[in-house]
Amino acid sequence: MATEQQQQQQEQPQHEQQKQQEEAAAMLVAVTTCKYSNRVLLKTILERDDGGVGLVGERVLIGGWVKSSKEETKEPVPPQLPPPPPQAVEKESKVEISCVEIIQSRIPFFRSIINVLGIGNYHAREKLEKPAPRPLLPPLPSIAFLRVSDGSCVATLQVIVASSIAPPCQLLPIGTCILVEGVLMQPSVPRKHVIELKVERILHIGTVEHDKYPLSKKKVPFEMLRNYSQFRPRTTTVASVVRISNALTFATHTFFQNHGFLYVQVPIITTTDCEGFSEKFQVTTLLGKADIKVKPNTHNDTDGVSPEVIKSAVEEKSKVIEELKRSESNKEALTVAVQDFHKTNELASQLEAREKPKPGTSLKADINFSEDFFARQTYLTVSGRLHLESHACALGNVYSVGPRFRADSTKRVAEMSMIDIEMAFSQLEDAMSCADDFFKFLCKWILDNCSEDLKFFSKRIDKPCIAHLQSMISTTIEKISYTDAVDSFKQVADNIFEKKLEWGDALTADHLSYLAEEIYKKPVIIYNYPKEVKPFYARLNDDRKTVAAFDMVVPKAGTLISGSQNEERFDMLSSRIKELGLPREQYEWYLDLRRHGTVKHSGFSLGFDHMVLFATGLNDIRDVIPFPRCCGKANN
Repeated sequence: MATEQQQQQQEQPQHEQQKQQEEAAAMLVAVTTCKYSNRVLLKTILERDDGGVGLVGERVLIGGWVKSSKEETKEPVPPQLPPPPPQAVEKESKVEISCVEIIQSRIPFFRSIINVLGIGNYHAREKLEKPAPRPLLPPLPSIAFLRVSDGSCVATLQVIVASSIAPPCQLLPIGTCILVEGVLMQPSVPRKHVIELKVERILHIGTVEHDKYPLSKKKVPFEMLRNYSQFRPRTTTVASVVRISNALTFATHTFFQNHGFLYVQVPIITTTDCEGFSEKFQVTTLLGKADIKVKPNTHNDTDGVSPEVIKSAVEEKSKVIEELKRSESNKEALTVAVQDFHKTNELASQLEAREKPKPGTSLKADINFSEDFFARQTYLTVSGRLHLESHACALGNVYSVGPRFRADSTKRVAEMSMIDIEMAFSQLEDAMSCADDFFKFLCKWILDNCSEDLKFFSKRIDKPCIAHLQSMISTTIEKISYTDAVDSFKQVADNIFEKKLEWGDALTADHLSYLAEEIYKKPVIIYNYPKEVKPFYARLNDDRKTVAAFDMVVPKAGTLISGSQNEERFDMLSSRIKELGLPREQYEWYLDLRRHGTVKHSGFSLGFDHMVLFATGLNDIRDVIPFPRCCGKANN
């Protein structure tokens, strides 16, 4: 009895193990469909360990866009005619055709000679000269081979469509959208791919105007693509950028949620200059409702003269000059007329300049903001950190992800995505430590979850991009003070930079890149900057010259993170606002956080788009932003 129980106990694990293996095998064969469209993502087919071979024979529904295509014509098989009956063979053998008749019917030259000489009976065999017209043959059957992508992965699936199912002319143009059903099968001829889809039914065809479609060519420069933001995700490069951006967004939420941070959505429209010295985009609804002008500067030569009168005088004097030129009789009069014309033209230019506001002239004096939508001046925010402080001072650790706007340069993008964090009860060292951990977490997440996209960028864009990410995880970030950074540049040759760096100067992008790429050859954190080069809210150090602020600089990416310990002391913050001449009424709500229950706190901002740029190895930040906004560029 005991022996049977022992045998059953031994057999039970074996049975369970076999059952688990069968279930695992079934899962390998099963195809996962989208819940809301019933189609199969190509990623679930093409990114399997076996390349999709285990799904051969499965019937699937897939949708996507044609990346490339070709058509192959099938050679028709000649029909096999049944042998003629014996009687017909005998009749044909009895038909006698003379040699002359054969020559008449086959060779036009001999036929003409024979007709002239009157030899033979040509009309009796006229049907041999003019055979009946051949009927128009139907088009030969063909097969369309389509490389289709649905955006879920880098790889494409080969889709085979017979001409009997759909006209190839509708399917072949690049960019055509299809929704098809068919059976997965292995290629009959070994090719680069290991699986293909033989289509049995087409549910949708979204045709393309080939001449007008900007992606009709296989290779389109990045500069041209920026003019067609609506189509850029259909390219392999931009699609991979979007997938990496998506992974970084998910990683961001994962990191902070795992460390007890709460997500807060900060406002885009604000009444506060969040850094104290940035150029902002103003938000108003008054421009379309009022005649806004800057009062012109008065000038004695143009007082009381309307622009119409001066323009008319310029035209008249121009006509006089033309008449004098034709006559060529009075050169002195022509000279005087030309001088008079120049004076009048100059007067017109002065009046035109007076009517227009000078560059940099503010329109604030002519706008009554109490009548505006918000009844006061408002701007697009340049940072979310100030607003996050209000939640950090109540909830502890918080973070936000969103767009930030700057109007301070014609060369940089005006809208960027930023990740802002604030931590209560923390100081500068805590913020730098969190920034270090967060950056390394993002690098590892991309390596673990975007391997195929990274392989694509390594092959096409930046060969060492994977190695760079791996090195970021294992390296120790160097931490140096601003003073040490300036001292290190004193040992560098003077001709490397345009201007010799002195203590108190802002570190340029070239300086920061040189620190990370040439001197330390790894990520560097520079901290304790002069107070003049950092935002007003950074905490003043005991030396009264520097503030507890830092930048994290990464090789090839430049400044990726900027942060600080924020000033929690009311008197100090109030003095900084006064020292910089900032409008105090904008910051009363911010000062309230110091009046009531103040706490030491710190945080930082990570440039999300710069992180994507670093991961992909691309060179221009406009190529990683879905809809880049630059000076003079806002196409859609």
